[in-house]
Amino acid sequence: MIRYALACDQAHDFESWFPSSEAFEEQGTRGLIACPVCGSTHVTKRIMAPAVARRDLAVSPVAEPEETMIDQAAPAAAPTSPNAETVALLSERDRALRAMIREIREQVTKNAENVGVNFTQEARKMHYGEVEERAIYGEASLDDARELLEEGVPLQPLPFLGDDRN
Repeated sequence: MIRYALACDQAHDFESWFPSSEAFEEQGTRGLIACPVCGSTHVTKRIMAPAVARRDLAVSPVAEPEETMIDQAAPAAAPTSPNAETVALLSERDRALRAMIREIREQVTKNAENVGVNFTQEARKMHYGEVEERAIYGEASLDDARELLEEGVPLQPLPFLGDDRN
């Protein structure tokens, strides 16, 4: 597994694990890597120091792999004793924001019709009075969304979290 430091085109930094560099490239080409903050799929690798195996450490026969590796770029390893203090990966504010985003998505999916890839066509039909207005959600490319907005079709991007696609 390879851990990459990544950034989206909106300058949000995040990390993700991939089975190989080829897997990263293939997923990126298919638009499957998304920023957990804004959802952008325009993601690039950031410069980061590699994890380096230390050979000068004694390895006992029952040692776990994590105990024999030190990642010079990462913070100190998490405490292993049962009484050790645990560290949250997300701040309380970030967890609250993620909970709100999930609630918004849940409300929309409960109360609106998923028109999938037909979103652009359905939104246009409703805007021009060809079909009855109703709450819908679905998929649209960035270019399609821009065209709808330029035509005056009201729309709002539905926020999602990177882990929503996992």
